[in-house]
Amino acid sequence: MSVTTPDQIIRTLSRRWKSTKRLTKLLRIDSAALRRKLKKMEEEGLVEARKRGGQLEWRLVKGEAKRIRQIKKEPKAFKEEQKSSEQIRSDMKGVGQTLYRTLSKGQFPEIELPSRSTGNIRFDQELGQYVLAGKTVTRSTKNVGQIRSFSQFVWVMRFLKELLTEGKSSTLRDIYYQSFGFGVKFGQQSESDTTITDVEAKLKTPRESFRVFPEERAAIYGDLTIEYTSPPKYAGKQVNLTDHPDGLMIGPYLTSAKFIECKAKKVIAIESGGMFTRFVEDGVHETHDALLIHTAGQAPRSVRRTIRRLRYELNLPTYLFVDADPWGAHIAMVIISGSASAAHLRGLATPDAIWMGVWASDIEKYNLPSDTFTDTDKKRTQDLLKDPRYQTKFWQQELNVFLKNQRKAEQQAFSRYGLSFVTEEYLPNKFKEISKLQRQGLL
Repeated sequence: MSVTTPDQIIRTLSRRWKSTKRLTKLLRIDSAALRRKLKKMEEEGLVEARKRGGQLEWRLVKGEAKRIRQIKKEPKAFKEEQKSSEQIRSDMKGVGQTLYRTLSKGQFPEIELPSRSTGNIRFDQELGQYVLAGKTVTRSTKNVGQIRSFSQFVWVMRFLKELLTEGKSSTLRDIYYQSFGFGVKFGQQSESDTTITDVEAKLKTPRESFRVFPEERAAIYGDLTIEYTSPPKYAGKQVNLTDHPDGLMIGPYLTSAKFIECKAKKVIAIESGGMFTRFVEDGVHETHDALLIHTAGQAPRSVRRTIRRLRYELNLPTYLFVDADPWGAHIAMVIISGSASAAHLRGLATPDAIWMGVWASDIEKYNLPSDTFTDTDKKRTQDLLKDPRYQTKFWQQELNVFLKNQRKAEQQAFSRYGLSFVTEEYLPNKFKEISKLQRQGLL
């Protein structure tokens, strides 16, 4: 009989009870060895047992079962969320036609939008993401106080439709200033940003699909050949992401490019620019067959969408390398499970991405230079411990280590052992450690 890992057992189990006898047949494993493994997994909080008819039965604990279902559903969800420019323009046209028909009848036009208020945001345990509940709000020209916001919404949608039609891109800042030329009065940029988010919620389409991007830019490097689909001058041109030593900017055109050929087998997303450069210089893309992504701190949505594409179009597992503090942990979690501020969108999370470090336990394990927690760090960690996204045993364990030791460290702290220690020693050891935890069903 072949060796059966906890991960294989987890894939065989569900929330339905299965007897030890049944599992022995399914897994082709000795019953005594299976019971030992199951008992250990029970101690680790992955499975639960009951006695029925004199036999032991087993099933996954609720949280683990939901995590697995969530990961299984994501590839299908990824396919469903893809929209062409033609589809988006058609959706916009549908909104416009509804308004036109209302006006033709001599009635006051109105727009119904999903409510994005805090009270309408809930955490979906099945998806592992924040989502909007069913409440809606209405912007009506019948209400004098809503005419301004109604007009802003219609103008923004018109502007976004022109971007798609002309094949151009814009920044959030550009749209704010463009509004001045049309007499649309936004008090400040945050107001125009909010209106763009309203359009996203109405059409269930992220702003990047409208070709609107923030100013922040991240970068990607590795053996992946892409083909640009726009602008017209570059459409059809192919580029390998190793062509530039600083990596290629993850901007509007790279985000929408086709993936032609990829020799990488994984993605490593890196928080800091300095560490990203170190990985490139030390050839991590070759030694670990990896695409390297600089997240530029908290990953912009274009980065999160790119990571999601790489996962579900190219089947590349993703590893997240951030600072050892609650802020770094949150950068990783937003890539994994999304954020409350984007609860109106689905396609920004990669639920099986792995936080590979720097873990709280790594600070002590590697004797890293570190700083003492501030009161803000402590409160932030306490908040994360209560956040529904952080309720697995592994995350709870590492967050509690932060609180226990009251220490934090940057990625660059490994430099105490030499500039290349992090790539030559820490990285190989960390992948082995992650593989072990995965076999145990803990990651």
